[in-house]
Amino acid sequence: MTHTRPRLTIAAALTAAALMTGCQSDSGAAPLSLNSLTEIADGVPKAGAKTCPLPYDMTEAAKTAGLDAKAGPGPVQDDDAPVATAEGGKRAKAGEALAVNPGALVSCTFHIGQEDVQVHTVATRERHAVYPLAPVVSSLASTSADDAIRYVEKADAAKAGEVVITDTGNVATVRLKLEGDGDAAVLVGAGQPGTTSLDRKQISDLTEALVEQVQ
Repeated sequence: MTHTRPRLTIAAALTAAALMTGCQSDSGAAPLSLNSLTEIADGVPKAGAKTCPLPYDMTEAAKTAGLDAKAGPGPVQDDDAPVATAEGGKRAKAGEALAVNPGALVSCTFHIGQEDVQVHTVATRERHAVYPLAPVVSSLASTSADDAIRYVEKADAAKAGEVVITDTGNVATVRLKLEGDGDAAVLVGAGQPGTTSLDRKQISDLTEALVEQVQ
């Protein structure tokens, strides 16, 4: 059953949150926890960073997913946009989703061939970590607010490790197993619906490969 409070929280996120855009591999990184992700987010400059502070290796993830196109950090068009941005943590303001349910979001941009691939990693103290990503879903999947809400509710209800893909096929989410308490998720979006060169299985396999890199 969908409760009123969670839906209102998501709706507030849709109207108040901005789309976070924006990582290189660091094998042997410590297991992800709420505290570690919050510290990482707090260390990202307000203007964004030129590298992703999380241990994602898009080249390896693309190979694992069976993708032959050249992959790496940053967008296809090198346009001075930051590779990584962050919100929550010390930046969280009263009333914002990541203040109501304390946590942090780190967003990084990569590319595979001619596709920009966004990877959003979020962790919160309580359940529903994926809810602040509703605005991201709405933008990447070109869906209505209601459709984005329904999707994040479905992703939130999934078991940790289960890939949940939007109807548009270009966005996938996986709830993570954190070190210690808290809730977390990774959302991956590739291109735009109807034009992305990645099919649903490739999006799913790519997301699973990226999740393995941070757990």
